[in-house]
Amino acid sequence: MAGRINDEDVKAVRDAVPIDAVVSDYLQLRNAGGGNLKGLCPFHDEKSPSFQVSPSKGLFHCFGCQEGGDTIAFVMKIDHLTFSETVERLAAQAGITLRYEEGGYNPTSQRGERIRLVEAHKIAAQFYVDQLESPEAEIGRKFLAERGFDQAAAAHFGVGYSPAGWDHLTRFLRGKGFTDKELILSGISQEGRRGPIDRFRGRLMWPIRDISGEVVGFGARKLRDDDNGPKYLNTPETPIYKKGQVLYGVDLAKKEIAKTSRAVVVEGYTDVMACHLAGVTTAIATCGTAFGGDHIKILRRLLMDNGSARVIFTFDGDAAGQKAALRAFEDDQKFAAETYIAIAPDGMDPCELRLAKGDGAVADLVEPRTPLFEFALRQIVGRYDLETPAGRAAALDESAPVVARIKNSGAQHEVAVQLAGMLGILDTQFVVKRVAQLARWARDRGGRGPAPQQQRPQQNQQYGPSAASAHSGPALTLRSPAHRTERELLKLALQRPELVSPAFDAYGVDEFTAPPYAAVRQCIEEAGGAEAGIPESQTYLARVLDAAPDDTVRAMVTELAVEAILRKTVDEMYAGIQLVQVRLRAVDRRIRDVQGSLTRLSAQGDPAQLTAVQNELWVLQQYAQALRERGADAL
Repeated sequence: MAGRINDEDVKAVRDAVPIDAVVSDYLQLRNAGGGNLKGLCPFHDEKSPSFQVSPSKGLFHCFGCQEGGDTIAFVMKIDHLTFSETVERLAAQAGITLRYEEGGYNPTSQRGERIRLVEAHKIAAQFYVDQLESPEAEIGRKFLAERGFDQAAAAHFGVGYSPAGWDHLTRFLRGKGFTDKELILSGISQEGRRGPIDRFRGRLMWPIRDISGEVVGFGARKLRDDDNGPKYLNTPETPIYKKGQVLYGVDLAKKEIAKTSRAVVVEGYTDVMACHLAGVTTAIATCGTAFGGDHIKILRRLLMDNGSARVIFTFDGDAAGQKAALRAFEDDQKFAAETYIAIAPDGMDPCELRLAKGDGAVADLVEPRTPLFEFALRQIVGRYDLETPAGRAAALDESAPVVARIKNSGAQHEVAVQLAGMLGILDTQFVVKRVAQLARWARDRGGRGPAPQQQRPQQNQQYGPSAASAHSGPALTLRSPAHRTERELLKLALQRPELVSPAFDAYGVDEFTAPPYAAVRQCIEEAGGAEAGIPESQTYLARVLDAAPDDTVRAMVTELAVEAILRKTVDEMYAGIQLVQVRLRAVDRRIRDVQGSLTRLSAQGDPAQLTAVQNELWVLQQYAQALRERGADAL
């Protein structure tokens, strides 16, 4: 059994490895005054830093979770190592040879599991690098060259090559003293029919390092058509590799991320390489999994999660990339940082962009472009027809809960105002109140999202019914001037068609805001229009009834056909007033719609379309003025 490490050597390790240097490998530290440093605690989730480090005393302490100790205690806890494993690792970093008190040196075979697995990966990584120079690896070197990566770039990122044979690396590591059990546990080898074989064969290899810089896994890219495996193959979950807890390139990017309070999240290994070589040295990537909560924890500690921090996601412009961006937005509120998305106009990823347009194009791409919340909202809003009230209402129904998730009330209000502009809703306060109401519901329900659909209030009728009730529309009420006038006009069209024809037949179904009235208008149109009722009213009404799609509409037709007209003296003047009021309200609604379109176009900046909409608005406004001034003569 291994002997106890000499106390003097333990002290020498503590003195040789400054605690601030070790801790800063895992999180950003800033001046806390009195010679101390502070950062976000890596042992519990917090928004403001309560974790402090005293370089002069060689100690750390978190005033939030009460964790504390020296350099050795910190490494033991954060990397889940034993005391001996931690001292051995720190001693290796400091170049100190350890002595063991119960005779001899610690046998390699008895060193801690994590230390052994990391050591196996370190040797494997160098083995792959050496193999990249072999004749067999020509295909790998060509792959790199075609993507703009020379030998120096490959060396900087430790890119290597795994031989195509069954067990080249396995035999090599056995020769270094590793057991078959260790090789299987590490994920470097896998069980074959006659024993362990190499997991990665004939592929380009990227070493995946943890935040402290130790190799804990590999990413392997297929190179040959006869390779039946996936395009990218990663190390499986092992005691030292959890794909949801590692970020490729974080060991190279962490200092610049901490210095600039900015991180760029890309999709693949070559994208990280392209960004770093183009001067964007804050680029990192996930390893074959979606960007998630544990990745956020890593970045938050490096960014210090302050208000000026920025996280920029770059995703492909295709549907999968957009889906990835929306997944990232799901966790957006776990950051205090501002989050953005950058997508190249032609949909190229950073690697393709660098190859096609050079380093400058990559640097330009990751300059903050579109806030992630705005991108997410535009994806939602883009699925609806914003030219119709029902479309705007449905878009609001889906997008308002997204805005309501924003925790900062000031930011929530600002985004709600922007949402109103996206939707073309001029009543900004209506949208702001809707979002605030959903946010209150979420808080009342313990943050479980908006209230159920049946608890939602009626939509503002200026913007139409909600998506759930669009088929039935607002309840009919004669207290509504619009409903009252529409009803009166339909009664005239059914009972006294000679007074409203031919003007009535030019009215569209959409000029009737209540769906039951619109349905009756449709029946009249299918029966040949009001003009068809002038010679013979009975046959005309029979045709209107025959055109009714169901009993509900049929009942509405008979109701309007027999209900008394509100005025005793029914003449052309009275009919003209109803015609003008219905048309004027329709024109005013269209003016509001066009003004909404104008608001959206002003934000997007399409000059030609903007001019066309401005012209339409002018024509509508002139027509509305004519209707007000000249009445039925302007129809």
